[in-house]
Amino acid sequence: MEAGAIYDVLLRLLGGLPLTLQLVTLSLLFGLLLAIGVAFLRLSHHPLLSGLAWSYVFVFRGTPLLVQIFLIYYGLGQFELVRDSFLWPFLREAYWCAVLALGLNTAAYTGEIIRGGIQSVPFGQVEAAKALGMPRMTIYRRIIAPVAMRQALPAYGNEIILMVKASSLASTITLLEVTGVARRIISQTFQVFEVFIIAGAIYLLVNFLITRIVKSVEWRLTPHLRRAG
Repeated sequence: MEAGAIYDVLLRLLGGLPLTLQLVTLSLLFGLLLAIGVAFLRLSHHPLLSGLAWSYVFVFRGTPLLVQIFLIYYGLGQFELVRDSFLWPFLREAYWCAVLALGLNTAAYTGEIIRGGIQSVPFGQVEAAKALGMPRMTIYRRIIAPVAMRQALPAYGNEIILMVKASSLASTITLLEVTGVARRIISQTFQVFEVFIIAGAIYLLVNFLITRIVKSVEWRLTPHLRRAG
């Protein structure tokens, strides 16, 4: 492929990058809000609530994301109840189906990450706070949440990277994000190797920037790393 053709392909692929970033951002926000609820349900002592959360995590972590996307995009429209509901204007759009599938999937993983972060908080710190008479919400806000966030951040950074890569599956339901644009270019030029190399480089650059951001946040939230630096 000539330099001019490479430049043209790069520009076309970068045109799909905003859609990729939108899908990832909205999915992560939706997934994070849902994951907080899932994590607390998993920690609940009520067997029904914890069982429901466990079942949700088991299903969405145990089935392929591509299958989940297809079930939401192609499957939900087969139910008249869904078509007659207020959700149909959203669920008939590939964009929102992709956001929903990605968000539900990442919520299952993120919920477990948050649960692990909460459970990693030293029991002695919580007992000391109770001994000082701190209310339950204050303990969560000043003790549990900061420690859990620091503990969960590296794993959540990995989940963000996985979501960037998983967003490429949105191309299977007609969305023209980076991979979708790459597939269209390939159908026109038949230059599979060259186009996917450029697309892969774009994903690699995005994930590199994410790792640097996560590492910077981790450094700011972890005092002993700052002292070592």
